[in-house]
Amino acid sequence: MKNLKLLKGLLAVGLVGSLLVGCGSSNQESGDAMKKVAIIQLVEHTSLNTIKSAFDAEMKSLGYEEGKNVEYTFKNAQGDTNTAASIIQDFKGQNPDVVMAIATPVAQAAANLASTTPVVFAAVSDPVGAKLMTNLEKPDKNITGTSDEIQVELILQRALEVNPDLKKLGVIYNKGEANSVTNINKAKEFAKEKGIEIVEATVTGINEVQSAINVLTSKCDAVFAPNDNTVASAMNVVGPACAKAKVPLYVGADSMVQDGGFLSVGINYEDLGKETAQMVDKVLKGTKVEDIPVKVFKENLNIYVNESVLSQLGIKLPESIQNDKALSMMK
Repeated sequence: MKNLKLLKGLLAVGLVGSLLVGCGSSNQESGDAMKKVAIIQLVEHTSLNTIKSAFDAEMKSLGYEEGKNVEYTFKNAQGDTNTAASIIQDFKGQNPDVVMAIATPVAQAAANLASTTPVVFAAVSDPVGAKLMTNLEKPDKNITGTSDEIQVELILQRALEVNPDLKKLGVIYNKGEANSVTNINKAKEFAKEKGIEIVEATVTGINEVQSAINVLTSKCDAVFAPNDNTVASAMNVVGPACAKAKVPLYVGADSMVQDGGFLSVGINYEDLGKETAQMVDKVLKGTKVEDIPVKVFKENLNIYVNESVLSQLGIKLPESIQNDKALSMMK
């Protein structure tokens, strides 16, 4: 009888043990399925916010549900490179499966993790110039992503169509942003070919934008601002200043037109955000970064014109722009 009780006791212990093992196995499988995605955004402004929103929506459509199979960590660097570096250090301790970086400066900061963690960037105009890689087709530093390379010549060619007598072009940008330097150099090359004088104004922060744009509007026939994050964050200052002075403001992003710029030629930033999510999905599913080429948006470009600013400037669009099927009027 005692032996029978002992046998029953051993069977009960064995059953409990197997249940515990089973639970542990289930939790482990769940842990394997949970992916960690760390996201860093340089600053709050319409272009970058649009990318983030489109990224989130596309990740959801791809089947990622926070708390179920993905864990997101999102940080905003508030436009400060030192803050960005600190955020990246925090990410390192979290051991994410992939880091997604929105804008060039934070992509450069995230590159410090690339030796151990894949990095996918969004909205880097010149990945090679930013030293994130040496080959767009075959990324060689465990970093890839989407490029919002600005078609500077196309934008400025439209400026000449609006005003064939354009003689002085003002440019405003932050020299600390590699993407801006690249695009301003393109503007200078275009201006040299066309015999246009460049008047340059550089800023290091938003607080310098007002005085810089006031100088340019007093001297120039038009102003060009690339997809510079400092300027984009101050469009509520730049746009009205140019409109009030009757000086057309040509910008590097559709969202900057939406925020008060006059005209741009380029991509839709929602498309860029979606493409970035698809790249992150590939990385999470095991595709090597070197096998994911940088996506440069050069096709299906639109002409974006702010209808309200057009009215304030008192400009009539030339027929070459009015008749262009790619024209998109924004309010």
